[in-house]
Amino acid sequence: MKKVILLLNMGGPNNLDEVEIFLKNMFNDPYILNIKSDFLRSVLANLITFFRKKDAKSNYERLGGKSPIVDITKRLVDKVEKISEYDVDFIMRYTPPFAIDVLSKYKDYNEIILFPLYPQYSKTTILSSLDDVKMALKKLDIKANIKEVEYFYKNSKYNEIIVNLIKDSIEKLSDEDIAKTSLIFSAHSLPKKMVERGDIYEEHIKEHVDILTKLIKEFKINFKEIRLAYQSKLGPVEWLGPNLSEVLKNLKSKRALVIPMSFCIDNSETDFELDIEYREIADEEEFEFYEVVKCPNDKDEFASFINKLSLEI
Repeated sequence: MKKVILLLNMGGPNNLDEVEIFLKNMFNDPYILNIKSDFLRSVLANLITFFRKKDAKSNYERLGGKSPIVDITKRLVDKVEKISEYDVDFIMRYTPPFAIDVLSKYKDYNEIILFPLYPQYSKTTILSSLDDVKMALKKLDIKANIKEVEYFYKNSKYNEIIVNLIKDSIEKLSDEDIAKTSLIFSAHSLPKKMVERGDIYEEHIKEHVDILTKLIKEFKINFKEIRLAYQSKLGPVEWLGPNLSEVLKNLKSKRALVIPMSFCIDNSETDFELDIEYREIADEEEFEFYEVVKCPNDKDEFASFINKLSLEI
């Protein structure tokens, strides 16, 4: 019996030429821009892309000319495949490899496991990725048994991975320095209108912070405080807050360890926004300490977690 695990994520430009593709596809996603008319949404997506692509390209140039997400995901796929009884591959939502191209390789497979790499549920992430794959499955007339891995922010093994990443980030700090440092969970923000329309993302984020806070205390890691902030606000509408920039500007401790909550793989929102843009704010505010925790990425324990969870569904 042929089986494959497919890791799903948003994607990111593999080169500067793909920046425009990334922006157009993202803003043309009906779960991102909630406009019923495909034509009007496409027009607006092209307009937003036109005004944003120059700055976006400049940002990716500072990251070496591409997003890190694809290369890291390839390494993760290799690690999972080495320990799994299944084949393993990945699909990106907004940049290659696209669902239609990847799924064409598995038309004769008996079972396909879809594994969205998002800890918390949102229509803009998990539902968008799953719907994209399901449309491709329909076009290719694939009849395999399809299984879906649900959001996993409550999973104890995953949360141990997160706490271990935090511990690794502070291993060189003294207990005294840790006690003076604020731990800030940074979640990708979402327009409040989406939450009001029933997206449960904010609820999941807050519950995840509570779970991790309890676990951190069980591990006896004594930060000065633990806070939640949001990043990546875009446009004039009201978004979930408080925004990380304001939290940093008002942080009395002048010491912050920031951990991205919404992603399993590092991307421009972590490597550029958190580690470059917000670091500049910390420098302006004369912080004594500012570090960003890496995502689980291709860590061995994360590969093991993916394999185990895939086998359990």
